[in-house]
Amino acid sequence: MALYEYVTQDQLAGFDKYKYSAVDSNPLSIYVMHPFWNFVVKFLPTWLAPNLITFTGFMFLVLNFLMLAFYDFDFTASAAGHEHVPSWVWVAAGIFNFLAYTLDGVDGKQARRTNSSTPLGELFDHGLDSWACIFFVATVYSIFGRGESGVGVATLYYILWVVLFSFILSHWEKYNTGILFLPWGYDISQVTISLVYLVTAVVGVETWYQPILFHFLYRDLFTFMIIACSFTVTLPMTFYLYSLYEAFLPFLSPVLLFVLSTIWVVYSPSNIIELQPRIFYLMVGTAFANVTCKLIVCQMSNTRCQALSWLLLPMLVVVLVAVTGVAGNETLLLYLWTAAVILAHIHYGVSVVQQLSSHFNIFAFSLKPNSD
Repeated sequence: MALYEYVTQDQLAGFDKYKYSAVDSNPLSIYVMHPFWNFVVKFLPTWLAPNLITFTGFMFLVLNFLMLAFYDFDFTASAAGHEHVPSWVWVAAGIFNFLAYTLDGVDGKQARRTNSSTPLGELFDHGLDSWACIFFVATVYSIFGRGESGVGVATLYYILWVVLFSFILSHWEKYNTGILFLPWGYDISQVTISLVYLVTAVVGVETWYQPILFHFLYRDLFTFMIIACSFTVTLPMTFYLYSLYEAFLPFLSPVLLFVLSTIWVVYSPSNIIELQPRIFYLMVGTAFANVTCKLIVCQMSNTRCQALSWLLLPMLVVVLVAVTGVAGNETLLLYLWTAAVILAHIHYGVSVVQQLSSHFNIFAFSLKPNSD
């Protein structure tokens, strides 16, 4: 048992009564991907734990992030006059991204196939998905980079928040209605981006320099697609608000996180978003995942969402220290805070998994029952 009980006894009792309820109306998912996943799952051994499949898929996205960080840490490699990312990296990125997407679709089918479905599996899946947002967005950014035909790091920061809020909207709706409406944008974006990685390997990043029509660049098309998907096919499909305060309570922490991080971006003495965009995105994405996971726990256990995530309190201090210039080295402060956020989120995840594994008498990465 963890030193701190992240899942309360009321929440554990709520997990006992939990039943998965989701609606997937995306034609791409229904007519193409689900038949493909049903085919793939038949080749998996029945001893393979669904959570291990989920974690492996997530690690493919982390591997993509680390691989592109090695070749394009500051997002300048795709700009004209810079040494470009090797073609084989884009091939690997396309394959890894599609493998991650496939494993994310197969894990639930493996759970039903082996009769091992548990609330822990859904929490594990959606919790890792919330963290995967940052790895996915930051890796895609390297296709266009920061050059003249690319996207500014501040612009990408706000695009990242569009993606993050579109993710949490589905879980916010489930918190209020009990039904998870799976967003269309996820399947469309995963297939599209996997193909774009492979196309980039063949035609080179120089292809994306050219305008599609007049002065409309490919980067403008991708920006439009992300925003359009987020505000159309990804927005919640129903709104049932029994109380405005209770309904919007889960948004308090994400909004405060957005406000704090944006204050840091706007008032940074050293323009930290230009100096260390990758690390700043990682910090924001990880903090967001931590906030979202707590919402998912409340949503699945049918308990009231906390108004404020404790992680935001030290972040308030960090942001004040940064923008007032008290910190002599703002980059070092960002690195230290990012490390603290990552460690806090990993500790939270491990603690929750340990508590639920103990409660349900199961192992997280094995189909054997826990003998304790």
